Amino acid sequence: MIVLVIKYLIPKGFRGLTVYPFIFLLNKKDKINPELLNHERIHIRQQLEMLVLPFFVWYGIEFIIGLIRFRNRREAYYNISFEKEAYQNEKDLNYLKQRSFWNFLKY
Repeated sequence: MIVLVIKYLIPKGFRGLTVYPFIFLLNKKDKINPELLNHERIHIRQQLEMLVLPFFVWYGIEFIIGLIRFRNRREAYYNISFEKEAYQNEKDLNYLKQRSFWNFLKY
């Protein structure tokens, strides 16, 4: 995992973006934010499990389905299974130690 602060890559309204093996952050202070880093590490694990490229295809399909269903970009984003898993478990800093393989399917 390589953490970089590059504010120009982060979409408006977000603080981080993960593309294995990189975590891109909006602000330098977020490099010490344990919950945000844990959220992004969960995405690293998800991407590894799906061999990276299929992760982004699946992510995109879920987002498009959410757009059709909710007609709202923000709501579509929050209803992506990968995001649900990451947001629900970002505060549990030990989550990745006990996480099951493909656990995002529960969401």
